[in-house]
Amino acid sequence: MKFVKLSILIIICALLFSCKNNENGVALKGDISSLENPQVLVSYFAGDTLAIDTIMSDKRGRFTYKNTIDTLTVFSLYFNNQSSSVMVFAHPKDNISIKGDAQLSDLIKVNGNEINNDLTLFKESNKELLQQRTLLLRNLKEEKESNSASNNRILANADEIAKINSFNQELTLNAEEQVKKNPTKISSLILINEFFANSENPKGLSRVLEYMQGDILKSKMGLNLKAYSEKINRSAEGSSMPYFRLVDKSGDTIQSYDYRGKYLLLSFISTTGIDSRETIQSLKQTYRDVNKDSVEFISVYIDSDIYPISYIENDSIPWTVVPEKKSWASDIVEAYNIEFIPNNILISPAGIISDRNVPAIAVENALKNSVKNNR
Repeated sequence: MKFVKLSILIIICALLFSCKNNENGVALKGDISSLENPQVLVSYFAGDTLAIDTIMSDKRGRFTYKNTIDTLTVFSLYFNNQSSSVMVFAHPKDNISIKGDAQLSDLIKVNGNEINNDLTLFKESNKELLQQRTLLLRNLKEEKESNSASNNRILANADEIAKINSFNQELTLNAEEQVKKNPTKISSLILINEFFANSENPKGLSRVLEYMQGDILKSKMGLNLKAYSEKINRSAEGSSMPYFRLVDKSGDTIQSYDYRGKYLLLSFISTTGIDSRETIQSLKQTYRDVNKDSVEFISVYIDSDIYPISYIENDSIPWTVVPEKKSWASDIVEAYNIEFIPNNILISPAGIISDRNVPAIAVENALKNSVKNNR
């Protein structure tokens, strides 16, 4: 009899727990065309853990995914072997619909709550821009894969890149207008994160964050964006150079204030990769012609898996080379907000960052312009 009572108690507890979970259940229903692979990958954060699930769609590209969440959760859905994706924002109890073309993922409509509805309206109001941008990006990708390097193709690529940049600029302006009109919505923070949260546009990020009002700025995303804005502004163009203390390949300690009174080019590069090698070769040509009494170069290798590095270029670089032991976790990477390499930063004799992300071939002109501006 005791066994029966215990079994009933276990069943009741299981049912209660199940009901509680169902109250927080979320359902994503998809209808996606142009699926070359029936597998749809779903990723999301459960607490601090990245969780990954796989959904199987039917022949028409329809699928249903159910989960239990306790708070607002961002689900990323990946299609066609992760070649395209869409983000879905879900609260507990939400029923979300996802419709569109896997090859036009920027235009996939997501509906089911205010956040998704607002973002879908933004997509629809910018449909033509998003379509043209997607087509141009696809063309560039196909040309790159075909290894076409003719002069005509290079000129065409440059024209397409210019058009993409123009579309991005227009989309950014439209996103800013959307944020202005909706200063208390989470969707505005998401647009800010998508179009303004990059290290090359610190002033833009600061500006649009000032539009936001109310408790939304106290949300996790709002606080993160504010902290990121403060971080990138500390190493933005026009800011004083952040302090650094490094050990070069000879074991000598160098510090930022050692270079006051001179132009300093900080070059963040890789031990491998064609781009970094081309950067070094280009900088060598520039370095031959600069006045060594007024200009200094420092190259920081930040992605070496093996220390000390033995990259052949090191022995022939005529300026200071720093093999950074901590790689991407180093203090200087954090201080100067380095998010990609190669990356060149020019600092004036007064210790002011005059240019960020200077192409290696443009360093000489950047130096000349900086000299003119500082006269």
